[in-house]
Amino acid sequence: MSEKSIHSQKKLFTSIGLANQYVALPMVKKGINIEILSILWMFIEAGVAVGAGILAHSLALVAFGADSVIELIAGFVLLWRLYVEASGATLERIKRAEKISSWVVGISLLLLAVYITVSAIHNLWVHQGAESTFLGIGLAIASGIIMPILARAKKHIGDKIGSKALKSDGSCSIVCAYMAWTLLVGMLLTALVDWWWIDSLIALALVYFVVKEGLEAVQEAKGVSDNCCSKC
Repeated sequence: MSEKSIHSQKKLFTSIGLANQYVALPMVKKGINIEILSILWMFIEAGVAVGAGILAHSLALVAFGADSVIELIAGFVLLWRLYVEASGATLERIKRAEKISSWVVGISLLLLAVYITVSAIHNLWVHQGAESTFLGIGLAIASGIIMPILARAKKHIGDKIGSKALKSDGSCSIVCAYMAWTLLVGMLLTALVDWWWIDSLIALALVYFVVKEGLEAVQEAKGVSDNCCSKC
């Protein structure tokens, strides 16, 4: 194949926002590894949060575990999308996988926003704060440290391979980290000064950012690149 032909094919990959298979395959493989690590951690996080929440009668911890389940679904879809590209699939298949992934991640984020809102309003209504447990505090600290690292890697790799779905999944991980630190602050303040309402208020403040990222992912899945959400 001539150098001119290779250059033309590279321009084609770039113009549709997909990964350049000539230079990005190692990054795609890194993305697969990151998603596998993320899925493994989500399994641990979901199991520990739901289990600890049930034992401690903590709605906040159970809610945190539900968030992890939502992120697990998005993670599996993103892993499939990356495997499609790593297998040397055609541009059409990669583009279709990217679109499906954007839909799943976007809907997952919007569902997460609904869940945060309902949980926070319920907690405020019944005057329930984040109950303090050593297991819950340990999980919140671990998630607050691990998830930003995974989020940064996902966004970096997503940018390199042209996958907005992977970058949106990175936003999911950032939201998870915010929720972890919110949960931790809520449990500590509830235990120390009885500010039972603080975690719900902080969680509600995060809803705007979750909805913004979710709408951007949905718009991307629809093929709308220039929209009001991307300008927010």
